[in-house]
Amino acid sequence: MPRPTKRRVPAGRVTAKGTRPDNYKPDQQSHTGFDAQPPSPIWVPILLFSLLGAGVALIIVNYLAVFWDTSNVVLLGGLALILAGIVTATQYR
Repeated sequence: MPRPTKRRVPAGRVTAKGTRPDNYKPDQQSHTGFDAQPPSPIWVPILLFSLLGAGVALIIVNYLAVFWDTSNVVLLGGLALILAGIVTATQYR
């Protein structure tokens, strides 16, 4: 049984470069990007760096055992403060 022959399709562009179809209409919707939103209030970066700093400080103080013996609960509290700082960073514009 002979194999069917493949149809040859010419390679290249369908339309000439730099042209548009006759029915082309650009999108008329307003695009809301980062420019459309007002900048963040000043308390957002202050809270961000305060949470990150408090978390790092809590972990260091826990590691050095300055005020209390080392505790996993204090370590998790420091990590939770760092995570809260990262979550706050997602709200910064």
